[in-house]
Amino acid sequence: MLSPVYDAKAKTVKEVKLPHNCESILRDADSPVDRSSVDKLYDQLSTGVFLNQKRKKYWVEKKFYSNCFMLFAKDLSITWGGDTRYWKWPSLCETGGDVSVDVAELLDVCWLEIYGKFNTKMLSPGILYEVVFVVKLKDRAYGWGVPVNVSLVLPNGYKHEHKEKLQTKPREQWIEVPVCEFITSPENVGEIQIGMNEYDAGEWKRGLVIKGISIRRKT
Repeated sequence: MLSPVYDAKAKTVKEVKLPHNCESILRDADSPVDRSSVDKLYDQLSTGVFLNQKRKKYWVEKKFYSNCFMLFAKDLSITWGGDTRYWKWPSLCETGGDVSVDVAELLDVCWLEIYGKFNTKMLSPGILYEVVFVVKLKDRAYGWGVPVNVSLVLPNGYKHEHKEKLQTKPREQWIEVPVCEFITSPENVGEIQIGMNEYDAGEWKRGLVIKGISIRRKT
C-alpha cells in the first residue's frame, strides 16, 4: 500500500509503501500519526501506536516489516470482569512509553474464563505468528495448582488447545504463557479466538494479573 508522506530531506511529498493494511489500522489510532517525514513515520510505527482508546497497540517489526499487535485486558472478555468483588483494574505505564493502560487483577474466582478475538486480515500475509498471554502472578497468588487451558481457534475451524501450569512460574514479573503458532494463509483470513480458562476443578484462585495477548511474528 502506498501513502503520501512528506520527505523533509527532499522537501517533497512522495509515495511510501506501508505495511499490510496499515492505513486501515491507523484509522483507529488514538492520536494522529506523524507523517512529516518518512523517518518519523517509520519510527512511530516501530515504537507502536495505540488503538481504540488504548484497547490495542499496533507496531511494525522492523527486520521483516511485519504487523504485530497487543490486545490489552480491556479488549478481552473476562467473566465477571466488571464485578469489583472478583476483579480490579489498576493502571500501569506501558513499556517504552509514558502511556498508562488498564490491567485486570484477579481478586478471587473459582471460574476463570478469558477470551479475545482478532481479525487476521490486519496481520501480514504468509507470516508465522506466535500468540502469547502476557500475565503476572502476585507474590501471594494462590489456587494455581491446577493447570489452565489455553486455546486458539483459527478461521478455518482448526482448534489448538493445551494446558499450562502457572504454579511453577516466577512471581512478581511479567511472563508469557504460550498459546499457539499459526501461518497467515488465505484459508485463515478472518476472526481468531484466543482463550484461557479453568473452571472444572472448582478451586478458588487469586493474584493473576492480565496485561493482554500479544500476536507477533515468530522470530
